[in-house]
Amino acid sequence: MDRVEEIEAAIDGLPPEEYGRIVQWFRVREQRRWDSQLDSDSSAGKLDFLFDEAESESAKSLLRNGRRKRKILRYPAVLGTVPGIAR
Repeated sequence: MDRVEEIEAAIDGLPPEEYGRIVQWFRVREQRRWDSQLDSDSSAGKLDFLFDEAESESAKSLLRNGRRKRKILRYPAVLGTVPGIAR
């Protein structure tokens, strides 16, 4: 059994409260990684095309004022199948 398999087995054996803590830890960790990557890409100019596109559409009056309202799915349906995780 390799290290990842050992970790998976340990996570499978956690009670619901501790499993929830692990899930939250991963969410926070992934958000920090995402933010760091976004900052890095932005600093490197990799996102400049988005600003160029927005300026172009603004000049053509193609942008709408205000925000679109959309339904946000907070928890994927699959979480309802995980023991100890309520939807």
